[in-house]
Amino acid sequence: MRGRSALMRGIKAGSAAIAGLAAIGLFAGVLAACSTGGTGARDEGPARTDPVGSTAAGSASPSASASPSAPSSAEAVGMVKKDPKVGADIKRDLKPCVADEYPVDVSYGTLTGSSRSDVVVNVMTCGDAVGIGTYVYRDEGGTYKNVFKDEEPPVYAEIDRGDLVVTKQVYEKGDSVASPSGEEILTYRWGGRGFTQESRTHNDYSNAVDGESPAPSDDAG
Repeated sequence: MRGRSALMRGIKAGSAAIAGLAAIGLFAGVLAACSTGGTGARDEGPARTDPVGSTAAGSASPSASASPSAPSSAEAVGMVKKDPKVGADIKRDLKPCVADEYPVDVSYGTLTGSSRSDVVVNVMTCGDAVGIGTYVYRDEGGTYKNVFKDEEPPVYAEIDRGDLVVTKQVYEKGDSVASPSGEEILTYRWGGRGFTQESRTHNDYSNAVDGESPAPSDDAG
């Protein structure tokens, strides 16, 4: 079980604290930072490559698992903007949140058996990091082509042991963005010409502890 959806696992940056010690003119600083906690097994690149709501276009580099020829995060943003399969509304909203930092997560790994790393791009909102579109790009003859898209928010995709795992938050009336009632987890596998759905799991979140403990329902298949 993965706990909360990957799209709601935004990176919770820790605040830096500096403590001064006044003794014989000495000064010491203590810097503390907390990194995000991930859920689920993942072996093909990171689910997130940059802070929540922002990927620094031109500054982020591919993960260590990506091949040297894989596109950078900035190039991935360009692929989405030029992609005819991407909805016009998403292209219109795909703008830097701060300076040149875009609200995208880019992951690299093996999904389709291509000679170059496949690229998974999640496009999110700037304010609350809600996934509004997810795309998979595959190298075909030296050019990356769109082989998967899902533009029904909230949605987030990642590479899990060679499969494409897409998580969708489920909201009921009265739910806040931060507290969905559950999630749908869809697993896709490459079949040579496209992705086919292998499984579907629905998890209901428990209300006992502020919705932090999901109680899975038995409808996977």
